Amino acid sequence: MSGAAVDDEELLRRLGGTIRARRHGLGLTLVDLAGRAGLSHPFLSQVERGVARPSMRSLTALAAALGTTAQALLALPGDEPVSVVPGEPSLPSVDSPGGTVRSLVHGERPMLPLEFTGAPDEFDEYFIHAGDEFLYVADGTIEVDVEGALTVLEARGSLYYEGGLRHRWRRAVPGPVRVILVQHNVRHDAR
Repeated sequence: MSGAAVDDEELLRRLGGTIRARRHGLGLTLVDLAGRAGLSHPFLSQVERGVARPSMRSLTALAAALGTTAQALLALPGDEPVSVVPGEPSLPSVDSPGGTVRSLVHGERPMLPLEFTGAPDEFDEYFIHAGDEFLYVADGTIEVDVEGALTVLEARGSLYYEGGLRHRWRRAVPGPVRVILVQHNVRHDAR
């Protein structure tokens, strides 16, 4: 079982190390990966060294270029049969529109749970990926847009949608927002 709390800088170094190891495993240079992900190679170098915090959108682009998911990168390596993530940080968080996001499990798993704290006040760009998703609103009220269909979810509300559908959400009323999202990791099934 994993779990000791570490400081934020160390968590960012671990995330950067995970990205670097995956890049090396694919035989890619910094310039190659940056080009594939549509990012600058100086920024990617900073991410790999743990001195820059990527946004969820940047991490998603990097993950796609590395043949994985942002959620799997955030979970860091690990294959223990039981994963414990204590209340104190033991996994990195990245910026997400209107807040932050962190993994709630160590290692790349068939299900990848995330905690989003905060939400944008206006809709941002759509996300789209292969894995089905389930989201649960722990705090606050959000408006979810799935393929143009809008749904308002209050605390304790949930929504499930299949992979391949464009989706995004925003804060529906002022106040704190916390959303738990679980994504089916199709890449895990393909191993």
